[in-house]
Amino acid sequence: MIPDNALKVALPPGRRWQALVRRADFQRLTASGMRRVTPGFILQAAPRGDHPTQKLRIGFTASRKVGNAVARNRAKRRLRALADLVMADLPATLDYVLVARPDVLVRNFAQMAGELHHALKKLTAHPKALV
Repeated sequence: MIPDNALKVALPPGRRWQALVRRADFQRLTASGMRRVTPGFILQAAPRGDHPTQKLRIGFTASRKVGNAVARNRAKRRLRALADLVMADLPATLDYVLVARPDVLVRNFAQMAGELHHALKKLTAHPKALV
């Protein structure tokens, strides 16, 4: 068994969020209707049901439309890197899911970071103006 303090050391230094893993959380975010679509990914959000003082929670998913298992894992790695870069300092009032689209593998990373920043700004400023 791995002690808890060993897991904290194994995480990259920029990782200040917790990954969503439960299917019910993904379904809740999909049902919330708060989303923004970009060419490389879809950003979904929903208010947290528990105490917002905990860590920010982000989920990542890629369907078979993105490609084979290698391509899906690469897409999720790119989305996690985007989250580390753009989303690490967000308040923990919302949960987020980043859904990979096929273009996530070929788009410029800096351009996707700008798109994520813009999508987050739109979601937090006007949560009722949904796509």
